[in-house]
Amino acid sequence: MTTTSISTVADRGSEARGRILEASLREFSSLGLAGARVDAIAASAQVNKALIYYYFNSKDGLYVATLEYVAGRVRDASLAVMESAASPGKKLLQLALSHFDRILTQREFQTLMQQEMIRMHKGESGALPVLVERVFRPMNECFLQVASDGMASGELIAADATQMIQAALGANVFYFLSAPMWRLMTGEDNFSHAAIAKRRKSLVEYLGQSVFQDRELGARMAAEVLAAAPMPEKIRLTNVPEER
Repeated sequence: MTTTSISTVADRGSEARGRILEASLREFSSLGLAGARVDAIAASAQVNKALIYYYFNSKDGLYVATLEYVAGRVRDASLAVMESAASPGKKLLQLALSHFDRILTQREFQTLMQQEMIRMHKGESGALPVLVERVFRPMNECFLQVASDGMASGELIAADATQMIQAALGANVFYFLSAPMWRLMTGEDNFSHAAIAKRRKSLVEYLGQSVFQDRELGARMAAEVLAAAPMPEKIRLTNVPEER
């Protein structure tokens, strides 16, 4: 077999594996680990069921691989912000906005994380400990470093780094989690396009005014971040699940 032929086979295998993971992401997020069927995943991915077991050994193995796959995308998007040439304060604004957009657009990931949290509360063994070590701990350490660097440089106010990160991201969680309650109280649809756009903008502008030593600088940074990251085109305006 020539080098070109080997490369072609490898590319096809990688493509098939990717289709399997995308199909399993939809199946597991819709039906959970217990309800998902390998037959359905194989059909959706247009592969033989035997190929799934070849790559992943078992349904549980496929489930863990799927979680790692989608969580890896979240990690890579967050770490890409960390690698930019922006100042720590601007990175914090970018991370908060990226987090908001993640909840808004990546429903499958949010649903899988909910399922894992429920399994953990039930005392079941799940993939969450693996995800914490491979994805969430590194992300959290990077977030804390951004806050600490910003405070050390004098760009951000002096505060507890963990509290600053939780405040920056926690508002996003509360917004999506409590939207149905606010709709009952106010009659307003927090999942409408206009409401999402307003909240998204307000998030960044508020942080620019609350965590920067220089509020004028914070306002400029907020405007730059919003201009560089327009509203996502593909968004879910109803039944948006809560973030972890």
